[in-house]
Amino acid sequence: MALMRCNFFSEVLLSSTSMTVVLPQEAVHQIGMAGTARSGPPPVLYLLHGLSDDDTIWTRRTSIERYAAAAGLAVVMPQMDRSFYTDMAHGGRYWTFLSQELPAVVGGFFHVSDRRQDTFVAGLSMGGYGAVKWALRRPDRFAAAATLSGALDLARLHRDSLHPYALGPVLGDRAVEGTDDDLLHLLDTADPRKLPRLFACCGTQDTLLQDNDLFVARAAERGIDVDYRTGPGDHEWGFWDTWISRIIPWMLPDLTS
Repeated sequence: MALMRCNFFSEVLLSSTSMTVVLPQEAVHQIGMAGTARSGPPPVLYLLHGLSDDDTIWTRRTSIERYAAAAGLAVVMPQMDRSFYTDMAHGGRYWTFLSQELPAVVGGFFHVSDRRQDTFVAGLSMGGYGAVKWALRRPDRFAAAATLSGALDLARLHRDSLHPYALGPVLGDRAVEGTDDDLLHLLDTADPRKLPRLFACCGTQDTLLQDNDLFVARAAERGIDVDYRTGPGDHEWGFWDTWISRIIPWMLPDLTS
């Protein structure tokens, strides 16, 4: 695998930003890790970070490079600050950057597939919210999406003003319920036939477990299938490392079998 930190200018954010990228590489003689490279542009996973982290965190806290190598998968991890993947009330237009500019920049810089069947998104905590939001608002883009310990009820977090989920800079005085920033509203208005496959996991000791339960129950009411897994674990990297290693084969069963 090739690993790089890419610094570039965003026309949407009006500032320099960064992304960490893993690219597949054929490796026969590398000790301890075989690499797979496939003919044609490789599939790509957009992997989103949580509230207190940055674009480097997945490579520092998990073995994502090793998991991606087995699948011949490119992984793009963008820098999204504390934006909650929104166009912030007092900050950058991060939703527009993520959903419009970033894929175009990635396609211009790297030889990766742009086909829906080869494109995936996942994230943890705040990034789990971002991954599901992107999949529900742009179902034409993704084959599958996954959330790990996702902060899936933004309206509750905003209403309860829970530290560290202080959302004033993100939302200002605008409401969440019934808008395109409300995942429950997006479920209510989605066409189940057009959605990508969805996966959710959360630890049974995680304070966000009830939000995940609510999201999955609402999806079921709307006829939307979510592969939902819970088990021992808190809001921590041991849980997320274990589950991202399982999610990649779930996303790409033909490539990892």
